[in-house]
Amino acid sequence: MERTAFQGRVLCGAHLELGEGPTYDPATDTAFWFDIKGKALHALALSAGVKTVHPLPFLGSVMAIIDADRQLIVSDEGLFIRRTGDGSLSAFVKLEDKPGNRANDGRMHPSGVLWASTMGRKAEEGAGAIYHVAGTTVTKLFDGLSIPNGICFSPDGSVGYFVDSIPNQMMRVALDPATGLPTGTPTVLVDAHGSDATIDGAITDAEGNIWNATWGIGAVDVYRPDGTRIARYGVPAKQSSCPAAIGHNADRVLVTSAWQDYGPEEKAADPQAGNTFELGVPFKGKFEPAFRL
Repeated sequence: MERTAFQGRVLCGAHLELGEGPTYDPATDTAFWFDIKGKALHALALSAGVKTVHPLPFLGSVMAIIDADRQLIVSDEGLFIRRTGDGSLSAFVKLEDKPGNRANDGRMHPSGVLWASTMGRKAEEGAGAIYHVAGTTVTKLFDGLSIPNGICFSPDGSVGYFVDSIPNQMMRVALDPATGLPTGTPTVLVDAHGSDATIDGAITDAEGNIWNATWGIGAVDVYRPDGTRIARYGVPAKQSSCPAAIGHNADRVLVTSAWQDYGPEEKAADPQAGNTFELGVPFKGKFEPAFRL
């Protein structure tokens, strides 16, 4: 399929080693994303154009909005509630007791529960898992995964998608829309094994299409719910990592990127690596639901 050249712009030129986990708060028109390796939460007030960096005491990678005063952050030390007023953190719940792991990907289900994944700190094979977090109740859904990514859901919550970036497959699983719990066994929706494009973070749009960042080739691929790829949009950084819907109408796409594992020559060849971009293409998105305590 023909690749559409990058049509967007740089939202932030911070050159993060591992930019990941973007989300958006429509109440404040603020986009958030993580510098995982740099232990920081980045916040960009879109209307005002004001950027703030909040240091973290851990490797944060996923955020969910709770309400105007609180956010939920998933980290290598567990889940924490962050107060937006002063940035204070309080322990909430742990996903697992594996010091050799860290948090990786996650997304809010329409029912108000969170799916969040873990992986080995050195991407050890089979070390990761995906968890379902409903309030303080944590349920392991899938284990034996290596780099679990691409967690997202159909607009009605009846289907869940996730990726293991090592076998490079996107999975589909039937869900109970009321709980976000699986009602069936995952099946392969997209098999990119052997491709130069590694399937990474993803979101769904209002029509149920899957927008997936492709690590290694600098692109966002769009798939129909049946797994048919219908578009490939270029991103000017090879390690494009995760998209998010932003803007008052959820009609814009933010994409994070990274320069992880680059040496001087790779950095020179990929000068935009680690920047955060707006994709600049037509998009009909939806906002992430709040986490329900």
